[in-house]
Amino acid sequence: MIVDCHTHISCKVEEFDESAYLEATEPVDMSVVLPFGGVSGEEANRVVSEYVGRHTEKMVGFGVVEPTEDAVGVKSIGALREKLGLKGVVLYCCRCGFHPAHSRAMRLYETAEELGLPVFFHNTASGAEGVLEYSQPYLLDEVARTFGGLKIVVGSMGMPFFEQTLWLVGKHKNVYADLTVRPGKVWQVYNVVVGAYEQGVMDKLLFGSGFPAASAGECMETLLGFNKLLGEANLPTVPRGAIRGVIERDTLKLLGIEH
Repeated sequence: MIVDCHTHISCKVEEFDESAYLEATEPVDMSVVLPFGGVSGEEANRVVSEYVGRHTEKMVGFGVVEPTEDAVGVKSIGALREKLGLKGVVLYCCRCGFHPAHSRAMRLYETAEELGLPVFFHNTASGAEGVLEYSQPYLLDEVARTFGGLKIVVGSMGMPFFEQTLWLVGKHKNVYADLTVRPGKVWQVYNVVVGAYEQGVMDKLLFGSGFPAASAGECMETLLGFNKLLGEANLPTVPRGAIRGVIERDTLKLLGIEH
């Protein structure tokens, strides 16, 4: 099964092009839908719920939570699953300006672990207002040590700190990284994939496109043609089977998501 673990829809209805999303995700069997769009978390989660509810055969949705602002008890995030049908939680620590191990965030993880809800950390830097130090993947080590049963996904390989991500996923059984690549950034793609292979953590990587930043098809094409990216440069290569393993990994099963 091919799962795109990282796609977005705009939660501002006037900005969302449903046909473009469906076309971009057509090559995959399932996709995980994350909200964005500058609306409240409650509104964003409602929009995502309604959208994936129309496409349950192809999509699952994650709900956004801001633990320093929102109530994070069992009932509050349990409602994401019970009332909205969402299958996980996404946090934007960098954009929202809170440390991943903030005391209220830690209470959220405790609840998520209890409910079996995976947590996706979308901590890549976002604009001048983002708090870059909160996007460092090593900050999640405390979370993973404290909640060993919590399924964690480090979005976009933790860019720009991808080497931290490689060590983190190698250390913790239930921590995974989202191999979202930018097809036009050839040197970056090369270093990330070779770094993961040499670190021995290709089995901890999940395929993602980051839509609308890229489409699933072009990301798969880039990865499958990986060993030709740098032409005749005579640099280290990565077995095609290892790369196919990332693309074809059943992310939903790994994260304990039923669909």
